[in-house]
Amino acid sequence: MRLVVINHITLDGVMQAPGRPDEDTRGGFGHGGWAAGAGDEVMAKVLGRRMGEPDGGLLLGRWSYESMLSSWNRQGGPYMKALNNAPKYVASTDPTTELAWPNSTLLSGDVPTAVAHLREAGTGDLVIMGSGQLIRSLLPHGLIDEYLLFVYPLVLGAGQRLFEPDHHLVKLRLVDSITSTTGVIIATYQPA
Repeated sequence: MRLVVINHITLDGVMQAPGRPDEDTRGGFGHGGWAAGAGDEVMAKVLGRRMGEPDGGLLLGRWSYESMLSSWNRQGGPYMKALNNAPKYVASTDPTTELAWPNSTLLSGDVPTAVAHLREAGTGDLVIMGSGQLIRSLLPHGLIDEYLLFVYPLVLGAGQRLFEPDHHLVKLRLVDSITSTTGVIIATYQPA
């Protein structure tokens, strides 16, 4: 199984709350919804193709799991059914975390080891969306096989970044890139 990160980030690496103003205000973040209006057919095609591939399911941090699924279930539509039917693996530091959505499995304790076992035992792509803390916990273990990043022509100067200064050197190679009509660079990286 491959572990694939799919995230929207700004030029300065901020990944916090791209979708809506109230998505994630932790730390007093006031720029929520920064990706609104930048979507186009190019992005939709890439996302549609890639999100059709998480045949291994989704791997999410607890906060992203609760936020994403509650949002999509309120909205309804085709994503709701797909997200509810997909296997979901949820990392949490609290072993008593209750998982409200169907097909959800809790990963607690040594999450990198649990994820390594998932990679060894499964097939297809296991997709991580959001979940910055989870991604950063997996970096030093070399568990991420690919990054599909939507890099917006925007600098926020504040907010949670995909890669915080944790002193983990990760060398990547660009394997594909395309630019949307709105200036979003869609870049695919794999470990070098």
